[in-house]
Amino acid sequence: MKTTAIIAELNPFHNGHSSLFRYAKAKTGADFCIALMSGDFVQRGSAAIMEKYTRTRMALASGADLVLELPVYYSLGSAEYFAS
Repeated sequence: MKTTAIIAELNPFHNGHSSLFRYAKAKTGADFCIALMSGDFVQRGSAAIMEKYTRTRMALASGADLVLELPVYYSLGSAEYFAS
């Protein structure tokens, strides 16, 4: 059993995210795709456009098999913080 994971804000969720879930599974040969998602506050402290439960339902309906919420400490970090 192989699993792949994607870190994303899904803010707002769009068709590109659906394509990404399918592509990641196909490219890696994974059976499952986990989405690690920001909660109600996203990078740099902005409020999310849609609340996390709606984005979670959309991700699950579009190919993610499990959605986990990143702790707020990590989701509020800058891109430079994530890259290190």
